[in-house]
Amino acid sequence: MASIFAGVIGIILFVLSGIHLYWVAGGRRGLLAAIPSDGSKINFRPTKMATAVVAVALAAAGLFVLELGEVMERLIFPDWLFRYGGWILSGVFLLRTVGDFRWIGFFKKQKGTLFAKWDTLLYSPLCLFIGIGLIFVING
Repeated sequence: MASIFAGVIGIILFVLSGIHLYWVAGGRRGLLAAIPSDGSKINFRPTKMATAVVAVALAAAGLFVLELGEVMERLIFPDWLFRYGGWILSGVFLLRTVGDFRWIGFFKKQKGTLFAKWDTLLYSPLCLFIGIGLIFVING
């Protein structure tokens, strides 16, 4: 069961990495729905470099999860990283689910914007699934 969760989570992380690479390459579709706003202006403008770093981090996390869940052989990451890395990664996604109590997460105050709607319907539930799924992978 742990390997199934690892495979699904790994695929999700690779897809998310691909979306970020699409934006780095100049794609615009879905971009405004992915950036928090107050309804009239976005809160920040991510640079191409920052977006590329996120894409690489998501791909690395995908590889890490596949190795952690033994979907693929452990070749890339050192053994010591598997002791705590899965818990840290799970914690990051669970913290993202809770959010900052203002713009992101289930407990955000800002509602009614394009980002807030997508965050409630997709982003936060997906982060919750990844965070809890990683606990199953770690304990599997």
